[in-house]
Amino acid sequence: MAENRASANEETQEVEVVYGEGVPCWVDAQLNDVEAGKRFYGGLFGWTFERAHGSLALAELDGEPVASLAPKADGRLPTVWTVYFATPDAEALTRRITAAGGQVVMPPTPLDDLGTAALAADTEGAVFGLWQPGSHRGFGRRHAAGTFVWAQLYTRDTGAANAFYGGLFHDALFGSDAEPDFGRAEVTEVFPAEMPPHFLTHFRVADLEDALGAVQRLGGRVQAPPFETSYGRVAVVTDNQGASFALLRR
Repeated sequence: MAENRASANEETQEVEVVYGEGVPCWVDAQLNDVEAGKRFYGGLFGWTFERAHGSLALAELDGEPVASLAPKADGRLPTVWTVYFATPDAEALTRRITAAGGQVVMPPTPLDDLGTAALAADTEGAVFGLWQPGSHRGFGRRHAAGTFVWAQLYTRDTGAANAFYGGLFHDALFGSDAEPDFGRAEVTEVFPAEMPPHFLTHFRVADLEDALGAVQRLGGRVQAPPFETSYGRVAVVTDNQGASFALLRR
């Protein structure tokens, strides 16, 4: 029996992905029209959708969770993709965020048994999410074509960003075993100077030109044509409702 339990635990560990604090573990899009979002992202990445919590649509690729689409609570809110960082204790992390000069935008909020979500902003106002997992562990698949691969913070002060996020997520960013899934760059490297600091979610694609063609056919547009980065070749696009994201070819 002990051997059977050990085998079962090993199998569970193989299928459950558990992310350390500070590792991007989920992304969602806040949209005016979730059904239109399903058509766009289903056509672009081959995602299928399941209902997860209320009117939240869980996106899957080959049966694995990869993202979610949610209706905006207020139509005046921006249409955006948000990256969520894993944490074992959202309450404690929000206290550290405010102590470091950031702000809590939405306090830790339980979502049934799925987990606890929060939204925060760094010292320059870039908004990001926190996810304390319950039954929903986060990405079931990442770094593959059609899934999350990178988050880039565009900021006006990379030194301040390194200090803020390094203080919160040192092990995930700078630890001896760290393989960060997000980086920092100045806003003016890609966007006009008046663009506020923000995170840009990147999805991996097998062919960048084909993906850009699909974006346009599906009603989106190219915001920044392909350019080279230290982590791959990137193009910035918007979906059919104006949410910006990036396509990455490695």
